[in-house]
Amino acid sequence: MDETRPWLVVGLGNPGEEYARNRHNVGFMVAELLAGRINASFAKHRRAVARVAEGRLGLGGPKLILAEPMTYMNLSGAPVASLSQFYKVPPEQIVAVHDELDIPYGQLRVKCGGGEGGHNGLRSMSKSLGTKDYVRVRFGVGRPPGRQDPADFVLSDFSATERKELDFLVDRAADAVESVITRGVEPTQNAYHGG
Repeated sequence: MDETRPWLVVGLGNPGEEYARNRHNVGFMVAELLAGRINASFAKHRRAVARVAEGRLGLGGPKLILAEPMTYMNLSGAPVASLSQFYKVPPEQIVAVHDELDIPYGQLRVKCGGGEGGHNGLRSMSKSLGTKDYVRVRFGVGRPPGRQDPADFVLSDFSATERKELDFLVDRAADAVESVITRGVEPTQNAYHGG
């Protein structure tokens, strides 16, 4: 872990108002909340196809680059790789925040490396970065009801029932990202994998 280098936190999602409240865009929701916490605003990056907000985590804390790729989800990798090169961020200091079908709604899982579980955003990131060894904060959205196609499910908005808890859960996911950066992956897993 290089204390002098910034952390790159990537919220995965799709650009455009029509996707803004989709389950697939929970990564953007977390990134936007984190930007508010560090008093930063998103702006178009001059090199990468992404919106970026920069700031520090706490007084004298680590530098944070928050990113929302402005490509569609399945092409997220190229902007992430560009930002990683531009800011000289090693893969182990990249955190991808994304929706996860295989985890019940509202539960969080944190891991470093591993498979992509069919998630096109992660697959694109792994390919463009040339490694799977980056941190993932996985936000459970649960499986689709009945026979609904998983692709349609993640591209639909959270239900009214889910929205009642959503702000709290997005807040908790943002806390988990901060914990990864300040405490490390393992202590964060111990703190957040209970529920």
